[in-house]
Amino acid sequence: MSRVFLSSDEIRSLFAQAMSDMYRNEVPLYGALVELVAKVNAETLAANPALDEQMTRNDERARLDQERHGAIRVGSADELATLRRLFAVMGMSPVGYYDLSVAGVPVHSTAFRPTTAAALARNPFRVFTSLLRLELIEDAGLRAQAEEILEQRDIFTEGARALIAQCERDGGLEEADAHRLVAEALETFRWHGDAKVSHATYQALHDAHRLIADVVSFRGPHINHLTPRTLDIDAAQVEMQRRGMEAKAVIEGPPRRAVPILLRQTSFKALEEAVAFPANAGEEHGTHTARFGEIEQRGLALTPKGRALYDQLLNQARDAGGAGSTGADYAARLATVFEQFPDDLDTLRREGLGYFRYALTREGLAASAAERALPADALIASGLAVADPIVYEDFLPVSAAGIFQSNLGGAEQHAYEAHESRTDFEAALGAKVMDEFGIYAQLERDSLDALSR
Repeated sequence: MSRVFLSSDEIRSLFAQAMSDMYRNEVPLYGALVELVAKVNAETLAANPALDEQMTRNDERARLDQERHGAIRVGSADELATLRRLFAVMGMSPVGYYDLSVAGVPVHSTAFRPTTAAALARNPFRVFTSLLRLELIEDAGLRAQAEEILEQRDIFTEGARALIAQCERDGGLEEADAHRLVAEALETFRWHGDAKVSHATYQALHDAHRLIADVVSFRGPHINHLTPRTLDIDAAQVEMQRRGMEAKAVIEGPPRRAVPILLRQTSFKALEEAVAFPANAGEEHGTHTARFGEIEQRGLALTPKGRALYDQLLNQARDAGGAGSTGADYAARLATVFEQFPDDLDTLRREGLGYFRYALTREGLAASAAERALPADALIASGLAVADPIVYEDFLPVSAAGIFQSNLGGAEQHAYEAHESRTDFEAALGAKVMDEFGIYAQLERDSLDALSR
């Protein structure tokens, strides 16, 4: 009798829902954030029927309420490589390389996520995954101690490792085994309030960098946030503040625009959580700050040309007055310089600044083969086709670093001489990371090919 395997999309959906349920229990404010975002999204769609129609046309509407990204930080190559294998079971591939050391955060990262249009429509769950760069710990003794601590732990259960290997061997998992894997994998991402190091060691790691203490001191990486997607982050920010949530003062990313681009993020500050530290005469009690609540608004995926313009304008805003991304006038500076970035879909498309998904309208579907063979621009001009923005599914390194820093204390800043090390990261990962631009370009090409068919 042939075996029936659950699809990777189904396993990913099971895992995403289980993570959301777990995090809601662990961090009640996350549940309040999800409800807030659902309210804002419903109001936004009710006020903008064209957006509702566009999202429905592109299979985004159904995924909106379940859309999440999470973030974790691991300490060793084995931990990162095993996560890659775990996420592969769920149809998630490593996309992009992010060097956060340039922003004073001693990690480099990738995003595990689905990459095809069908898989993204089914469930776009993403996990931003960072690997600690031990070589950036200046104190040689502390660096050696951190390496020894990490070597002695296993963040995965025996059951999870066995089921990953079984899936790789058999080509899939049956439903019962898929549910078992989800349950076993949750143990890696669950919060553990008992530290694996003494309070003195924790403090030494913390003094080197708060994030180092977070990665090294505990049994596992614990998910540090789950992020729902809002369609109006400015409205969500106001609602967070109205409800008494301690929201960030500044929304990370580009300014508010008629056509959202890339990614905008905001969050409430990290929780101060009780931790038990092992000691000679029992245990000591202290606190640790790691987990927080974040929301995001996703916009148009930019081409390399669009991304270069974005980076240029972002640097221009930060260089103005030498104040960086701080100061009461930063939002005004950002809005002013981004007036140079086109803010209507037609110009963005014609100037090659963003990626678009093309589809025939009802009139286009009824047109003759000869009419449908016209170039895309002609089809659009005659109302036979539409071009909708392709949603950005990835992350901004500077934006992510800003979220990191603001939730790790804000005032803490480090400068590291070592910067990008993609080769080392991929060696630890055991695979090449995929190019995000190539993925978006393929989605666009596929939609253009479909027009002629």
